[in-house]
Amino acid sequence: MNQKQLIGIILLVVGAALLFMGYNASQSVGSQLRQVFAGSISDRTMMLYVGGVACVALGAFLAFTKHR
Repeated sequence: MNQKQLIGIILLVVGAALLFMGYNASQSVGSQLRQVFAGSISDRTMMLYVGGVACVALGAFLAFTKHR
């Protein structure tokens, strides 16, 4: 396992953690009330989701592609 694959695996784990935190934030009472009255999720929840997806995508690319 080379260094890029290790960084990719770490990014996958961090991305999964961010997605989990985003899900938990979206299930809070305050966030659900905001969704009902404003029709959108909070900025913090959106940033957790975006950051999680970005980390998972980059991590998968680094972990599962061949490098020289």
